[in-house]
Amino acid sequence: MIKPIIEFCVSNLASGAQKALEILERDPNLDIIEYGCLGYCGKCASTLYALVNGEVVTGKTPEDLVDNIYQYLEENPMF
Repeated sequence: MIKPIIEFCVSNLASGAQKALEILERDPNLDIIEYGCLGYCGKCASTLYALVNGEVVTGKTPEDLVDNIYQYLEENPMF
């Protein structure tokens, strides 16, 4: 089974997304990856975000980001 890939920028983790990463890491159905930079510096400076299967998903708080990631995955199934 192919798992959804959730990618985080280390700078965004330091800005508050770390809590979202920790929540998502508990889900065995997701692959979580940390990168030094994802190249979305404008987004990174203004909001919490992650790439979900290559698409930007944002949130105002870590909990909001987690909710938005799960909502995105529901609305965009891989198969």
